Order: sequence, then C-alpha cells, then structure tokens
Amino acid sequence: MSTVDTTTVEQKVFEALEALGVEADITREATLEELDVDSLDLAEFAQIIDEELGVRLEGKDLKDVKIVGDVVDLIAARVA
Repeated sequence: MSTVDTTTVEQKVFEALEALGVEADITREATLEELDVDSLDLAEFAQIIDEELGVRLEGKDLKDVKIVGDVVDLIAARVA
C-alpha cells in the first residue's frame, strides 16, 4: 500500500485489536492496559499489521506506546 490515510490505518488497527479478542470499547484514547493487551498480544498485533499494511513493528517500537492513538500514528508514519 503506497498511499494510506490515517483513517484507514486506524480502521486496520481497530480490526487487529478486535481479532485479538479485545472486547472493550476501542477508541484512540483507550490505553492498551484498559484493553487488556499484553506483550504476547502485541506480538500477534505486529504480525497482523505487517500482513495487512506491510509495516514491520518490533517490540522496541511498541515498548513505550500507551494509547491506541499513538499506535495508529506510529503505523501511519511508517506507511506514508
């Protein structure tokens, strides 16, 4: 994907979180802790994002990310 807007990235991130079994309300302001996303979930999430958007994320990339909006912005910056 060469030209992807933030809305598309946000949608893919939300879908990936749902695929992990997140049942809480997913918003840009939600923290990963609130969504009960742990390090194993993040590894699976990174794989989904790589497959869906072609963006490779490593543990160090997501280490300091706390809210969903930060994840969306990180991925959107790498897709563009």
